Amino acid sequence: MLASLLLSGFLALNPFRPAPPVPFVASAAVPLGSIDPCLIYGSIYLETDPYRRSYCFATVYLEPEEAFADLLVYQEDNKLFADKAGFWYQTPTRDFADYVLFVTDKRALADFYIHYTKSRSFAGCRKQ
Repeated sequence: MLASLLLSGFLALNPFRPAPPVPFVASAAVPLGSIDPCLIYGSIYLETDPYRRSYCFATVYLEPEEAFADLLVYQEDNKLFADKAGFWYQTPTRDFADYVLFVTDKRALADFYIHYTKSRSFAGCRKQ
């Protein structure tokens, strides 16, 4: 009985098992936690309740000046035309949105800054 206990303990430790593989490591060029605003388009729901902030994809700040915004947004009336960066269709409910974004009034807490434009041709990402 002692022999079977020792044998099962030895097999559980398994010294002949190969080393576990190293997990995939992301590229060092992109810092962790950064969100690219150029990839956000489609149907958007803007959340303003601070208690639901943890359920949102990113935090945005509505920039009053166009010059300091990371993304110029044009509001589409039809969801089918919101197919490029900067073209957003705002949904009335969060269940039908592709992205849920939290709107903050503090600039330092935002992941990126947006400014609404009235011209469709100006919408999109700013070249950095």
